Amino acid sequence: MAAAAVVVAASLLVDRLIGDPHSRHHPVALLGRFIGWWGVPDRYPVRIQRSIGVAGAVLTVALFAAPFALVEFVAPWYLYFLLAPLLLKACLAWRALEEHAAAVVRALESESIDAGRSTVGMMVSRDTARLDPEHVLSAAYESMTENLVDSIVSPLFYFGLFGLAGAAAFRAVNTLDAMLGYRDERARIGWFPARIDDIANFIPARLTGLILLAYFAAKGRFTPAWAALCRDRKKRPGFNGGIPMAVIAGGVGVRLEKPGFYTIGDAERTLAEAGAEIVRAVRAATIIFALAEIAALFLLGFMSYT
Repeated sequence: MAAAAVVVAASLLVDRLIGDPHSRHHPVALLGRFIGWWGVPDRYPVRIQRSIGVAGAVLTVALFAAPFALVEFVAPWYLYFLLAPLLLKACLAWRALEEHAAAVVRALESESIDAGRSTVGMMVSRDTARLDPEHVLSAAYESMTENLVDSIVSPLFYFGLFGLAGAAAFRAVNTLDAMLGYRDERARIGWFPARIDDIANFIPARLTGLILLAYFAAKGRFTPAWAALCRDRKKRPGFNGGIPMAVIAGGVGVRLEKPGFYTIGDAERTLAEAGAEIVRAVRAATIIFALAEIAALFLLGFMSYT
């Protein structure tokens, strides 16, 4: 357990130092190519697409998690300490979330609205062609706040419970959902991955919400954060992503909006004015959760030796 605590700290340090290298050999890039190979609905008759989705998802998770499990259970201790932080880091993306949002801000400030639309279009699936600057920023910060759970808290949570294989299994499930979990021609083949992702994120999303409420309480913003959570958390599709989005929108005092679909929070100020505080809230939640997990792992390790 103490070793796992060190791995959590080291993985976050690695993330802050190197970010998310753009390489076709990155484990998640390889995972995405494998999903893209088998997860094509047109290859299968409609009547078996749900079964293909189940079988493909189970196989994908097993294949992706297997190397992580080998390092966990077979590698000698010195190799584990060398590889484990890198493997856990491959399952999370903290710095990348900040970099993607910052790229959108830079594009709007130093280039043009079209550059901002193009940049944010790489983060979200919505049509960005007609978004105004505030809605461009909203799309960027919606992605950032929602992915606080998917890309940081959940991988760390499942590492704490099940080690490297747990973090890898979650990353595989989340990537399956990101690629297949849409209500279009992929609806049947992506149904199972989408449901499993919802279940996997259920507890981490609520833990993140509690952490964020505590953070905003310390800043004197508990009441608007709580009000936004109660009122707006269910406006976004799904029952997980709306939690961190609503608490951060209420706590910071901004409105996050996908035109024609949902509005979360109240616009006490613009997103251009509040962007830095959104980033600080995501950083605070990450650090608080990581410190709590590290302390818990050290405590469990100490108890196991007594």
